[in-house]
Amino acid sequence: MCLVALAIDDSRRFPLVLAANRDEFFDRPAARLGWWTPDGGGPEILGGRDLSVGGTWLGLTAAGRLALVTNVRRPAAVDPNAPSRGGIVPNWLRTPMRPDQFWMQTSLSGYAPFNLIAADFRLGDCFWASNEQALPRRIERGIVGLSNAALDTPWPKVEALKRRLAESLEAADTADALSQRLFAALADRVEAADADLPNTGIGIERERFLSPAFIRSADGRYGTRCSTVIITEKQKRHLVTHVFERTFTPGQGVALLRRVTLKDWPPRYAERPRAPAELPAVAETEVEAAASTPLAAALVPAKRTRVRSLLKPTHKLL
Repeated sequence: MCLVALAIDDSRRFPLVLAANRDEFFDRPAARLGWWTPDGGGPEILGGRDLSVGGTWLGLTAAGRLALVTNVRRPAAVDPNAPSRGGIVPNWLRTPMRPDQFWMQTSLSGYAPFNLIAADFRLGDCFWASNEQALPRRIERGIVGLSNAALDTPWPKVEALKRRLAESLEAADTADALSQRLFAALADRVEAADADLPNTGIGIERERFLSPAFIRSADGRYGTRCSTVIITEKQKRHLVTHVFERTFTPGQGVALLRRVTLKDWPPRYAERPRAPAELPAVAETEVEAAASTPLAAALVPAKRTRVRSLLKPTHKLL
């Protein structure tokens, strides 16, 4: 991902909302949103998939984990021999490690500069980490934004997307209405004023080109490849999560939309996580060709310890 706005426990109706754009070269092969098993095994991942070197920019598991990664714009630190940052996401989604253990291992693995947002809703936990920083930072309830600098760095497109996410949460009364507003925000092609642009060492023309939410190079080789919107809504006593993905081609063709709906996801955290044998199945529907397929089992909390929020208020990361 290259632009993300995330709201957790900011709305009673929509406790989890994420809007993100992935920018990449169009000749880098990728699969669209779907369920797939990572190389080396592990739980199935719902997300797009990099078919060049594997991994993904954003994914989640039925068990309640979610992660996304962006690069940090620091041209002098580019190492062509560094491992793909797309491998960080599946590594988090399948690891049994605590966040602090995972971070110690990942930060020493030789990746080029990156940002990681990783959540384990079964534990009521979400954090941001970067190998530009010494320690991860726990994400609390509210709205945060991220692009190619540190979390909540006030780049114009980050601030604009956070603002439009907040406005959309106030105005929308259905998940479909909210998704339409967020896709419109992600499609914004307005460049920022030169005075508001960051200086990341790439020159003013490239800063200007990369300043909108949605980008497309003049030659059509590079730009926004897909927009992803994740919306969790409360339906009576249950949570239902909708994952939308719009994918774009280099030309001016119509964007393709894929949608997956997860029932009872994410799991609300519990004092005592239930063992695998106790876990009920989670239903899944995919809206693209009127298809419906079963999904693996998912973690849900014990009823007596269910709480209303997704994040554990008193939890400490380290």
